[in-house]
Amino acid sequence: MTIETKKFGTAPVFFTAISTILGAILFLRFGYAVGTLGFWGVILIILLGHLVTIPTALAISEIATNKRVEGGGEYFIISRSFGLNIGATIGIALFFSQAISVAFYVIAFTEAFEFFFKYISDTLGFVLPRQAISLPVMAGLAILIIKKGANLGVKALYFVVAVLLVSLVMFFLGKTGQAEASTFNLANAQFRNKQDFFVVFAIIFPAFTGMTAGVGLSGDLKRPSVSIPMGTTLATFSGMIIYFFVVYKLAQSASVQDLLQEQLIMSRIALGGAIVIPLGLAASTISSALGSVMVAPRTLQALALDKAFPSKKVNSWLAKGRIGDNEPVNASLITSIIAFIFVALGDVNAVASIISMFFMVTYGSLCLISVLNHFGSSPSYRPSFKSRWYISLTGFAVAVWVMFKISTLYAVLAFMLITVIYLYVDHYHKTRKGFASIFANALFQLNRNLQVLIQKKQSKKAQKEWRPSAICISKDSFKRDKAFRLLNWISYKYGFGTYLHHIVGYYSKSTAEQARLEHKKLIDHVNNIENHVYIDTLISPSNTSAIAQAIQIPGIAGMENNMVIFEYDKDNPTNLEEIIDNFALVNSGDFDICILSSGSREIQYKKGIHIWINSLDTENANLMIFLGFIISGHPDWRKGHIQIFNICRPEEVQSTKKAMEELVISGRLPISGKNIKLLTQQPEVSTKAIINNHSSNAGLTLIGIREERIKKEKEKVFDGYDELGTILFVHSKDQKTIE
Repeated sequence: MTIETKKFGTAPVFFTAISTILGAILFLRFGYAVGTLGFWGVILIILLGHLVTIPTALAISEIATNKRVEGGGEYFIISRSFGLNIGATIGIALFFSQAISVAFYVIAFTEAFEFFFKYISDTLGFVLPRQAISLPVMAGLAILIIKKGANLGVKALYFVVAVLLVSLVMFFLGKTGQAEASTFNLANAQFRNKQDFFVVFAIIFPAFTGMTAGVGLSGDLKRPSVSIPMGTTLATFSGMIIYFFVVYKLAQSASVQDLLQEQLIMSRIALGGAIVIPLGLAASTISSALGSVMVAPRTLQALALDKAFPSKKVNSWLAKGRIGDNEPVNASLITSIIAFIFVALGDVNAVASIISMFFMVTYGSLCLISVLNHFGSSPSYRPSFKSRWYISLTGFAVAVWVMFKISTLYAVLAFMLITVIYLYVDHYHKTRKGFASIFANALFQLNRNLQVLIQKKQSKKAQKEWRPSAICISKDSFKRDKAFRLLNWISYKYGFGTYLHHIVGYYSKSTAEQARLEHKKLIDHVNNIENHVYIDTLISPSNTSAIAQAIQIPGIAGMENNMVIFEYDKDNPTNLEEIIDNFALVNSGDFDICILSSGSREIQYKKGIHIWINSLDTENANLMIFLGFIISGHPDWRKGHIQIFNICRPEEVQSTKKAMEELVISGRLPISGKNIKLLTQQPEVSTKAIINNHSSNAGLTLIGIREERIKKEKEKVFDGYDELGTILFVHSKDQKTIE
C-alpha cells in the first residue's frame, strides 16, 4: 500500500488560520470593546495586536522558505533553530495551549445557544449547565478527528468557514435605525476611556492569536515552503482588514449603551441576525476548535518523534501514526482527553490568559529566530521569502511587552513554568546540550563587529588603558595544568587569555587530526571548571616557529595581545633552555613576558600572593603589582592576601616606604599597609636567600627578571629558589602606570 502523507495545499493553511482569527472574540467581545473605547480605541488595539502577528506571520513565511518545515509546524521551526531542549520546552507549553484552546472554543461555542438556555430557564424554571451542549460537541470533535483525521477535518473546515463567511456578509448587509440616523464618520469618531485601553486589549487580544494555526499542518502539506507563507500572510492581513470593517459597522450601527449591554449585538445589526449571527458564532468557534484539535496532536507527535518525554514507550506510542495516512491517532486521543477535562470544568477564563501567554512566547520566539538568522548571516540561510530584521525585532519586543501589559502575574507565571519545564527537559536530556547554530552564528557576528569596533576605537586613543591580553604556549598541557590555571586567573575578570597547545610537527593530515582530537580533549578537560580562556592548538616543527606564529595571532578581545606566558617544570626544567633561547624573539615585540616555574607542590591559595620588588628593578614593579591584583580577583584566591616585599638599601628605607604607601593609595589597590614589608639588603645575604626565607609557604611568588641578566646568566637566573612553591617570573616591556 502506498503511504500518502503529504496531501494538502495552501487552502487548508489559510482556512485554518482565518477561521481561528475570526473566532469567538469577534462575535462576543468586539461590541463591548467599541462601546468602551470608541472606534479609534479599538482600531489602535487592532494595530497594536498586529504589531505582533504580522511580524510573526512574516517570520514564519521567511523560515518556511529557507528549509523544509516538517511535522509540528511552530514547534519544528523553534526546535530546529534554538535546539531540541529549548524547542521541547516551548513545544510542550505550546501543545498544552493548543489542547486547552480546543476546550476554550468549545465552551465559547455554547454561547451560540443562549436562546436555548434562556428558553429552558424561562419555561422549566431551572438553569441548564453549559456542559449539556459542550460535552457532546467535544465528543463529536474527538470522534471526528480520531476516526477520520485531518482529511475530513479539513472538509468540515471548508463548510464552517462558508457559514462564517455568510454570517459576516449578512452582518455587513444589515441596517438599523441607529445607522440611518447616525452622523458617525471617521472625522467625528471617538477614542473614549483611555485608562481602560489595556483592560480591553487583554480581552480582545486572543482574537489575533490564530494566524499560526495553519502552520501546524506542515507535516501534511505538499509544499510547506509555498503554502505556509501564502496561507499565513493572507489570513493575517485578511483578518485585520475584516476587523477594521467590523469595528466601523458596529460604531455606525449601534449606540454606546447597546454595545455595552448586548453581548451578541451583531445579531441586532445583521440581516436575519437572530439566525445567522448565532450560526456564525457557532461556525467560528467550532472551526477554531476544529483547527486546534487538528494542530495540537501534530505538535505532540513531533515532540514524541524528537523524544521530548522521559519514557521511550510514551514517545513511541505518541509518535505512532495510522498506517496509510500517518494520522497521529494516539496524540489526538491525548489532546481530546485534555480538552474534555477543561470542557467538563466549564470555565477556562483564568486558563485563557495563560494560553495567551504561551502563544505570545511562541510568537516572540519565532520573531527572535528571524532576527538571529538575519544577524547571524549564515550562508545556509537563504529564504526565498524575505522579511526585514527590524520588523521581526519589533514583533519580538512588542510580544514581550504585551505579555506584561495583559497580566504581569500571568506573564511571570508563564516564564516560571517554562523555566521549570526547561530544567526538567535539560535534566533528562543531558546528552543533547548542543549549542544551536543560530546562537553561534549570532555570537560570531557580534564578536566580529565588537572586535572591529574596539580596534577602531583603540587606534584613536592617544593613551590606551593597559590590561593583560595574554598568550600561553605549552607542549605539556596534559602533564601540568598550572599554566592554564594562571591564564584562567588572569582572564577571570580583568584580562583575556588564549591557551595554545603546541603539537610538534609539520602540518599534515595526521597532525591536523591529532590537533582536532587533542583540542576536543582539552575542551572536555576544562568543562568542569569555570573557564574564561580561549583554547586552541598550534602545529609547528619547533618552539621558535611556534612562538613566532603565536605572537602574530590577533587577540580574542579585539585588542592586540601584549603578554606571552611560558611554563616549565622546576623539578625537571628540560624546556627552560628553549624558553631562554626565544626570550629575545618575544622581547623584540611589544610583549610583557611571564615565565611560570611550576613544581609538584600544590598551590596553597590561602597563603596568598607574594610580590618581590627591589630598587634595581623598578620597571617590573608595577606590572607585578597589577598581576597580583588581577590574579587575586579569581575565586580561588578569595582567602589569600597580597603581600609586597621591597628590598632596598638601608638609606632608602624611609623614601621607599613613603613611595609604596602613596602607590597603594593613589592606585586604589586592595593592599593594607601591614602587608607591605620593607627589607634591607645585607651585603652577606643574597636576594634569593631573603626570598626563600620569607616566601617558602606562599601560594604564588612573583619575582622580576631583566633581559640583560638572562642573556648573561641564562638558567642561573631561575636557580636557587628551591624553598619556594609556584613562581611567576615577570619581565615588563615598559613601566606600567598605576592610575
